[in-house]
Amino acid sequence: MKNGLKSCCSILSATLLLAVSPAAMSDEAKTVIGPSNIDLYDGANALMAGDGEEGVRRTLQGLKRANGAREEKIGHSNLCAGYLLINQSEKALPHCNWVLERDDRHWRTYNNRALVYMRLERFEEAEEDIRKGQELRPGSRNLKIVKSMYLDETKPVRTNIEVDDRRSATEEPGDEPPGDVSN
Repeated sequence: MKNGLKSCCSILSATLLLAVSPAAMSDEAKTVIGPSNIDLYDGANALMAGDGEEGVRRTLQGLKRANGAREEKIGHSNLCAGYLLINQSEKALPHCNWVLERDDRHWRTYNNRALVYMRLERFEEAEEDIRKGQELRPGSRNLKIVKSMYLDETKPVRTNIEVDDRRSATEEPGDEPPGDVSN
């Protein structure tokens, strides 16, 4: 893969979700200060800091204790990004799919899944996810960057001018080029 696709980490950090919702309320009102699922929260922070291994480990722990559909979606979305961050695209894809099966309007996951598809060289599917993501979030800077990465992979810009500055094997530096008769 080219350098552009390798640098997807900065795109991922902007698409991570933090689990900071209050815990489910019981009959008795209570105030929750801070994240309701510390493992999901710490996992997201580790991923944003670029520590994919720790981020995935903590997110997996957080998913075991996920409180409701929102935290499950956060966990799977972050695992999609986390596995991509540690170059395990095959493990990332099911987590992206899990989110989109439950919420087909989750533009961040389309963004991340497009990156997964590009890593897997499944460019038609990547293009489709970029399109869907842009329909949902037309002004997204992240999706614009992912689209440019996609275009770099599928339609790279080639230079039209080539300068041939090679010298003949028999020339010495400072010699006149062969055939020069300007004495």
